[in-house]
Amino acid sequence: MTTSNTTEPRPFNRSTVDVPPAPQPRLVHIGLGAFHRAHQLWYTQHSEDDAAHPQWGYASFSGRSADLANALQSQDGLYTLVERGPDSDEYEVINGIVEAHPAENVSRLWELLAAPSTAVLTITVTEAAYNLGEGLAFDAAQSAVAADLETLNASFADGVFGLSEAGVPATMAGKVVVGLAERRRQNAGGLAVVSCDNLSANDVAAHNAIQGLAAAVDPELGAWVEENVSFVATSIDRITPRTEDSVLADVARETGYTDQVPVVTEPFRSWVLQGEFPAGRPDWEKAGAEFVADIEPFERRKLWLLNGSHSLMAYAGQLRGHATVAEAIGDPVCRAWVEEFWDEAAQHLTTPGLDIPDYRDALLDRFSNPRIAHNLAQIAMDGSTKLQMRAVPVLKAEREAGRPGTAAARAIAAWLAYLDGRTEVSDARSELVLEASQKPADERVRALIAVLDAELAQQEDVVDQINGLVNELR
Repeated sequence: MTTSNTTEPRPFNRSTVDVPPAPQPRLVHIGLGAFHRAHQLWYTQHSEDDAAHPQWGYASFSGRSADLANALQSQDGLYTLVERGPDSDEYEVINGIVEAHPAENVSRLWELLAAPSTAVLTITVTEAAYNLGEGLAFDAAQSAVAADLETLNASFADGVFGLSEAGVPATMAGKVVVGLAERRRQNAGGLAVVSCDNLSANDVAAHNAIQGLAAAVDPELGAWVEENVSFVATSIDRITPRTEDSVLADVARETGYTDQVPVVTEPFRSWVLQGEFPAGRPDWEKAGAEFVADIEPFERRKLWLLNGSHSLMAYAGQLRGHATVAEAIGDPVCRAWVEEFWDEAAQHLTTPGLDIPDYRDALLDRFSNPRIAHNLAQIAMDGSTKLQMRAVPVLKAEREAGRPGTAAARAIAAWLAYLDGRTEVSDARSELVLEASQKPADERVRALIAVLDAELAQQEDVVDQINGLVNELR
């Protein structure tokens, strides 16, 4: 939808905007934010057989702040998706959110997870919120997990959580476990849990966080989750930068209504899934989603080529004075480093159907879009977790193949150089990162590499290699 309107913008809700009637909430989401609204909701809206009578509605819960949920409630769940191409914008009203809730409304979350009509739970909570140990293993010693276990154990009896007096769990997994226990009690059948977070084996992460916690509280509940709940692996891809304040004025001018919470995204989109849906699902493939038997090669393609180059640019680009992806990829030096990193990663992306040359060309087009202000500072967050999945595997694979892996090592070195002199860092493991970064010079590089991978930190040639690249980047 693209129009131009010079009259006073009108309110934005289901009584003032021509949209289909709200469907039943059959999908639940945890992590209400820009990506969820640019991706899962777009695919769901475009998968309906009859757009005038949609069948799949979302009840979406915020991860932290209640502000977005409250704003969406005031708009009956409606918002504008602004698809920002290199030359112009396209505006579309997304109407699939039928309930928007702040995170603290756990009673409604549990009610929905227990409802037989609920078929799918999707999740976008970032990598760190799974609270897992090494190798994505369930770790009861993690402080957040241990606290939830204490809360859940104190309230669990006869297969039921009585949380009114004992408080509620704080983690995503803890909240989901309570809902699944109620689903089991009501004999509502199975459902699918679909992690849409940017981490390899996100199905394993979701399974280990949720089923692991359920089993730690009650083995019988853990067994029920294992038998009835499927965990679907996904590879998701759509650049969704933060929405600048100016976008609100653009939407009001072009559409004629006042939207408090529009979302800006790029024209490109991709969703690859592997797994079962015991209670059904939308026909996402009608909107272009791919269902595959083996998702791992697609995960690696995205994590290494898109996300890996993003991390490289996030640190190296900022060191060279750039603020956005478009600026960084326009720098011949940064672009050469990205291309070298892709060359290394491509040596290990040989599965038929991945179309690596076309994928790389598409990435260059996407990165070069000057109208998508994808801020490097945003991408730089949680570097210790991201680099473990994006750069470390490429470096290890290259070295196992007898090559130095210089480009992958440079991505790690750029992070180390970026951390120089910082006393604060936006990272889920910030204390560990800062402790390593503030060690004496002769220990610092090895300590930071150890944060990413203990094995690499013991290899003297790797430490020397990364140390030399850090000095070059400085």
